[in-house]
Amino acid sequence: MTGFAGLTGDLILDNAFGLVLVLARVGATFALLPGLGEATIPAVVKAGMVLTLTILLLPIIEPTLPPRPESEVALGLMVLIELANGLWFGWLARILTTSLPLAGQFIADFAGLANVLQPNPELGPQTTAVSQLYDIAVPTMILSTGLYTLLISAMTGFYRLVPPGSVAWISDSAATTVTVVAESFNLAMRLSAPFILAAVAWHVAIGLIARLVPRLQVFFVALPGQIGLGLLLLAAIASPLLAAWAEAMHAGFNALPGGG
Repeated sequence: MTGFAGLTGDLILDNAFGLVLVLARVGATFALLPGLGEATIPAVVKAGMVLTLTILLLPIIEPTLPPRPESEVALGLMVLIELANGLWFGWLARILTTSLPLAGQFIADFAGLANVLQPNPELGPQTTAVSQLYDIAVPTMILSTGLYTLLISAMTGFYRLVPPGSVAWISDSAATTVTVVAESFNLAMRLSAPFILAAVAWHVAIGLIARLVPRLQVFFVALPGQIGLGLLLLAAIASPLLAAWAEAMHAGFNALPGGG
């Protein structure tokens, strides 16, 4: 009877260890994961999603779980490693999606809609209304187009690359981070390219007018036209811009560690 009780106790401890280890990475990932981990989602709902996903993933990940350490220090170190792994993965996904509000910032700057009185803690104090609009569009697009399934799939595949208890800082992790950041900025530039080209052409035209009519107050004449044309261009390409971003996120999420 004593041996059976000891065996049962070890089994419970082993299952609890696996649950805590998986919960640490999933919870840390959801802290930064776009769409599913937004700050506007109630904490109770977010905790329920984390716990549900952990329970669903545990049978899949259980064969790769390391043996339960006897030392509390080793156990705490494993949990910290899993937290770091989850934060790194969630941060990569978050950096990819930041391309849309960053493109909105570029659009507003080149369309004359920049306003320093609208702060944003992610992009800085000079964030514009267009950028904030696209910031809201990010979780909406992820949830409405099913992109969140790619994030969950990549998070599951991430366990194949980095088993529980292993450090994610593999040899190419720095290269992966740089690639994701560069791709996010590149995508933001491509999405805002029509506004950049239009702004360059507009300023060239205004410069020529200023040379031809030196007494003309160019700034007061150019700014309303720049804003008006910027709004018209934004209305014309808003839908294709979001579609292009969603397509790029489909490829970007598949390219995340464990994706595809």
